[in-house]
Amino acid sequence: MTDPLGQSQVLPYLVGLREAGFAISLFSMEKADVYALQGEAIHRLTTQAQIVWFPLRYTKKPPILSTVWDLWQLFRAVKRLHRKQPIHIVHCRSYVTALLGMIFQRMNQTAFLFDMRGFWADERVEGGIWNLKNPIFKAVYRFFKWQEKRMLQRADYIISLTRQAQEALQQRQLKPEALPIAVIPCCVDTQLFDPARYATTNHSNSLTISYLGSLGTWYLLDEMLLFFKRLLLQKPQSRFLFITPEPPALIFNRAKQMEIDSALVQVVKATRQEVPQYLAQSQLNLFFLKPSFSKTASSATKMGEALAMGLPVIANGGVGDHAYLFDTFSCGHLLPDFSEASMDAAIATIDGLLQIPPERIRQAALSYFDLQQGIARYAEVYRTLWAKINPSFR
Repeated sequence: MTDPLGQSQVLPYLVGLREAGFAISLFSMEKADVYALQGEAIHRLTTQAQIVWFPLRYTKKPPILSTVWDLWQLFRAVKRLHRKQPIHIVHCRSYVTALLGMIFQRMNQTAFLFDMRGFWADERVEGGIWNLKNPIFKAVYRFFKWQEKRMLQRADYIISLTRQAQEALQQRQLKPEALPIAVIPCCVDTQLFDPARYATTNHSNSLTISYLGSLGTWYLLDEMLLFFKRLLLQKPQSRFLFITPEPPALIFNRAKQMEIDSALVQVVKATRQEVPQYLAQSQLNLFFLKPSFSKTASSATKMGEALAMGLPVIANGGVGDHAYLFDTFSCGHLLPDFSEASMDAAIATIDGLLQIPPERIRQAALSYFDLQQGIARYAEVYRTLWAKINPSFR
């Protein structure tokens, strides 16, 4: 919960669900150094929201064995709580914790909610984290693909981030009946990410494009810098603002190697509360994501946050529900590939994109990524599960 993703994509939902009347106990694995910096703030937030938080120590080494140890810690902690206060719904975020969700479902007749977040095992392979030439990683991959099938078959409800993934799962016909799936994308607090709350810059003489989030594995720094280099040929007064926790040297070194003037690049690290103000200093948001099978199930938080700030987005196709979103809301431009010709075609649309009223772009976030809608969908799933294990519930 001390990581940025926990603060943007877990806690806001749980606070809303607690306000809707659900009693929530939250278990998470925390990195010691980050917990030392952020733990007190998260404790204050959860205490104020009346969420009972159980932070456990995350271990990273040795690979695989450390995960087994973390799961054992987590199992014992949840089991202790269940003895004191029966748990009715086990909401498991991604695959590793879902292994325990299935155990609790079998042992205690709890409802099992598999919040799959994407095709995790395939992400590990396609992202180069698990090399299938290594027999250990190959065995781990096969294990999780087998478990994925069991999780989908046994889950009382499944959360998918995208319509694309929902369709792919239903086509697998894992049950005689349709899988119980709700699509809830990575939502955005549209009250925090509201351009009306922040001062913006005058861009009559220059253009600032922004990138938000981490880099590496999936997000393509070289391709984004190449796009910027092509942009400078048309708009030499442009700037590139990176809002990222990555070391600035990583970005500046690559920019230098690509012969991009470092004075045109800015790198800032921001807290979640600071991110909207930095986004407000740009007029266009850019991100390129490596397309792959696993990424059909991905929903980029950064896209919803940029749209909520009224920024048009230039991104690439072949990922998640991008095609549906851009066709439905006309909120930016999708590249079919990363060729210079495709980049130049996207650059040619920029003047038109900047003429779109920000409130119209923001409507895409309000319609598709709004946090309150996401909370309402989770609440409906919770009520469905509660009715399943407690038939007297009305």
